Amino acid sequence: MRFPARLHVLLARDAPYAVILRRGPSNLVCTIGWDRANDTFQVGQWLRGRIYEERCDLSPDGRHLLYFALNGRWSSETKGSYTAVSRAPYLKAVSLYPQGDTWGGGGVFLDNRTFTTTGWPTALRECEELTRVHTSRWIGGPQAVRFERDGWLQVCTELPIYDRPASSGWLLRVRLCSGLPSTPGRGCHWAEYALVEAATGAVRFLPEWEWAGLDGARIVWTVAGTLNAARLTKRGLGPATLLADFNPLQYEPIQAQY
Repeated sequence: MRFPARLHVLLARDAPYAVILRRGPSNLVCTIGWDRANDTFQVGQWLRGRIYEERCDLSPDGRHLLYFALNGRWSSETKGSYTAVSRAPYLKAVSLYPQGDTWGGGGVFLDNRTFTTTGWPTALRECEELTRVHTSRWIGGPQAVRFERDGWLQVCTELPIYDRPASSGWLLRVRLCSGLPSTPGRGCHWAEYALVEAATGAVRFLPEWEWAGLDGARIVWTVAGTLNAARLTKRGLGPATLLADFNPLQYEPIQAQY
């Protein structure tokens, strides 16, 4: 069975920009820059390997991408897996931290120029314009720290369920899941989304959505390799607009523009 491309989006908190991580086939992933001001897209670079979406981050200004990757080249300088910081939307590392396994890895931006990494791997090289710092804010891992930074509120102390206020009296809800996937083609980590009516607590589940976020007055989400958008009304989700279908993309070697 062939599955559609799997998409995960990292929204810049303070700029109309995002990076889309497109996976498919399973051993290929590419980055795509998304100018949210005019909904245009730029393919960054491809990687033969895996990028772990839940351990990635985009700086609030959208200029730098932090990611954790596995390429299986265990005898290389990256030790087969590594945390890197690049200039979005590319993958060419300006800071590089070889790891050699998949225990931990990745990190989060604390602001535009400061970030932290899990496990504190030794640097192979570092960019002078960015600073890596220690932090104790690791409860729940990089994704939980990123959610807290970007305005999500954990609504259940026992489960990783987060709400974020949307427009027209709605909340966007996400539950972070792990284990055996609920849908074929998903990995061992995935997210389940819903809209919650703030006044009544009524929940509208959105089982097909693979990722969702808030972009100003609209909700944006991915399903089956496509990126979509709609505005919320008091009755719920308005008419959907297809922003892009990334299924046709195929691997091509691309040089970073730096």
